[in-house]
Amino acid sequence: SMEENRIRKLRDETGMNRREFSEHFGIPVRTIEEWEAGRRTPPDYLPRLIEYQIKYEKLIEEVNKRNEKEIEEKGEKV
Repeated sequence: SMEENRIRKLRDETGMNRREFSEHFGIPVRTIEEWEAGRRTPPDYLPRLIEYQIKYEKLIEEVNKRNEKEIEEKGEKV
């Protein structure tokens, strides 16, 4: 079904393996395996939450990088 592929797609997007994904999102590895194999289906809200968290973390990362760059540039001007 769509759902387990969605979890797999989200995990691929992060570049994490199952263990890393499991630790990062606090979901047991076994559960992730079951979802990806289509033996179980995650609740509807879960892929959305994971997607939201991934986007949020990317955004924070970009903001931090931008801030670091600005700090470096200011340092060079002095």
